[in-house]
Amino acid sequence: CVKIGVQEILQQRPDMILSGINLGSNVGINLLYSGTVSAATEGAFLGIPSVAISLNTKNDPDFGFAAKFSRRMIQLVMENGLRERTALNVNIPAVPEDQIKGVSFTTQDLVRHRDIYEKRNDPRGNVYYWLATETPVEDSIPDTDLMALRENRITITPISFDLTDLKEVKRLASIDFDL
Repeated sequence: CVKIGVQEILQQRPDMILSGINLGSNVGINLLYSGTVSAATEGAFLGIPSVAISLNTKNDPDFGFAAKFSRRMIQLVMENGLRERTALNVNIPAVPEDQIKGVSFTTQDLVRHRDIYEKRNDPRGNVYYWLATETPVEDSIPDTDLMALRENRITITPISFDLTDLKEVKRLASIDFDL
């Protein structure tokens, strides 16, 4: 959507891409599956300052504070810019404003989870699976997006899209792959 919007539909290039406010957090490894985060990442790839914002709830959302904070985020990004090809992934706790314990600049949590699926039937009798819950199989690392969100802190994680494992590139380069 971002690519076609920027390259074909919009008459002029946007000053910024704001993706969200998403229902549910996008922290840890889950940001890889997020359309909200992907839209911001695509904007960053196109050279446009981009922010993905998510509210940590699935039920009865109150967007009041999240919208207020998002407005402030937009102002700060427009005033200060972002590094080229870097987007911000922002997660806001779904608690009353007076329970928010500040803003933390975090790294992405890389804890593995065990997914639990429910087997269901749609109205036509077709089977489908619903991701019911995710259970961590490891302890979260301090100062990551997941831990900060659990502590009712707003998380801001600068993200880029280079998924290259540089250490593995070096290791593999030392192996004789010549034909």
